[in-house]
Parts: sequence; structure tokens; C-alpha cells
Amino acid sequence: MTWEGPSAARRREILLDTKRVALVGASANTARPSYFVATYLLSSTKYEVSFVNPRLDSLLGEPVYPSLADLPKPPDLVSVFRKHDDLPGVAEEVIDAGARTLWLQLGLWHEPVAQRAEEAGLNVVMNRCVKIEHARFAGGLHLAGFDTGVISSRRNKFR
Repeated sequence: MTWEGPSAARRREILLDTKRVALVGASANTARPSYFVATYLLSSTKYEVSFVNPRLDSLLGEPVYPSLADLPKPPDLVSVFRKHDDLPGVAEEVIDAGARTLWLQLGLWHEPVAQRAEEAGLNVVMNRCVKIEHARFAGGLHLAGFDTGVISSRRNKFR
């Protein structure tokens, strides 16, 4: 049986319940998706954002930690930008770090990893971008993924 991810409503709840986000595989390369996500999370959300990459010391003026175990506080959500073969090891680190959600970015799908994380009690989201999902639920993106330019008087719970 194929794994089914959480519904849009559940993904929204996950993001609303999140206070601390860690990006594993954060990159200083401005052309990388993790860099776009990092800049968005720092500038457009209230999340406490931590970066994990053993080859960097700082990113966007923030410290970068060599591993999830080195973070000063446990993350609620871990957004992963790593290659497919690294995902089982990363999932174990996420479980050990005490996170509540394992979030695999666009293009990442690993059903055994999802099953292991769910068995450990984590929420799992695969093949979704945390930046796109957050912006979509915050009213900044249309379902198709672009800025609608709509101005609303609706209170924004995500900001």
C-alpha cells in the first residue's frame, strides 16, 4: 500500500503548531532551494529558524550547526534538503532530536523513512515545500504557487 501524506488542512495545522524550524542541508548557494526557503522563513514568518550543515559556520547572519543534536533547542519541524540515500540517517537524527514533524522537500519521497518516522510518532510530509505551503496558507500564494496580489482584511494567523 502506498503512503498517503497529510491533507492540506492537516499540513496547515502542523505549520500553525510549529514554533521552531530546522533546515537540514541549508546552503549558502543563492541558487539552491534551501537558500530561498531560509530567506523566506527568516523574513516572512515568526518561526525560530535554525540551520544544519557541517560545512558552514553561518548563513544569513545566523549560526549553522553541524547536526540536529547540536541545536540549542529541539526543533518542532525539520525540513530536509538532502539526497535520497541520506534520508534514513536523517530520519533517525530527527527522531533523536525530539522533533514532531519530518518534512521532506519537493522531489524527496522515501516511504520506508515515512513509515519509520510515523512509527516513532512524528508527522511526516513528503514532496512538499515548506515555503510554498506556508505562503499558501498565509494567503501569499495562489494554489498554483504564485502571488495573487489579493489584499484581504482577513487576520493572518501565520505572521
